[in-house]
Amino acid sequence: MKDELSGANLKSELKSELTAEEKHKIKSQKHKDKVDASIGKATEERGMVLVITGNGKGKSTAGFGVVTRCVGHNYKAAVAQFIKGTWECGERNLLENNGVPFAVMSTGFTWDTQDKASDIKAATEVWLEAKKFLADPQYHVVLLDELTYMLGYKYLDKDDVLNAINNRPKEQTVVITGRGATKELKDIADTISDIKDVKHAYTAGLKARKGVDW
Repeated sequence: MKDELSGANLKSELKSELTAEEKHKIKSQKHKDKVDASIGKATEERGMVLVITGNGKGKSTAGFGVVTRCVGHNYKAAVAQFIKGTWECGERNLLENNGVPFAVMSTGFTWDTQDKASDIKAATEVWLEAKKFLADPQYHVVLLDELTYMLGYKYLDKDDVLNAINNRPKEQTVVITGRGATKELKDIADTISDIKDVKHAYTAGLKARKGVDW
């Protein structure tokens, strides 16, 4: 028992003698070992399905970030926008100038039109273009911006959407954004990010700013 206590005391003394720098190095090395082990387990090479959902701000922004990264590596990307197509968009201006094709929903926000038949027609037109993107192996990334609404409102056929995503070229990554991602979308996703609404400038009366919000 005394030996155990003396051993514990010695360990405690040695630990207390370590400098802050040495403790930081030990902690950093443990973190590095854990990260390296996780990376080492990832051996499969294929495109992914990323779902960015939740009630917080920044879902489309995150999706466009993936597209921009893709283009920055000289890969091809394509974008289908199902909600904000009539709005001016800084990301769209930049990416179209760099050869990224866009299919946009001509009616804009569905709650602006209040015309379900017109919205379904517009959504279907964009979806037909999106299906072409999803079938084309030249596109390394396809962004389906605000697709979740189209399934939530039942503007698009769920099975048709899932089949197109599941049967895309192996190397293609699909990014899906929007609130209320359905269970079916979550089931086929490799990564899901749920963005929370912790605080929003709009609730404080601040207007959306060009170059920041759009």
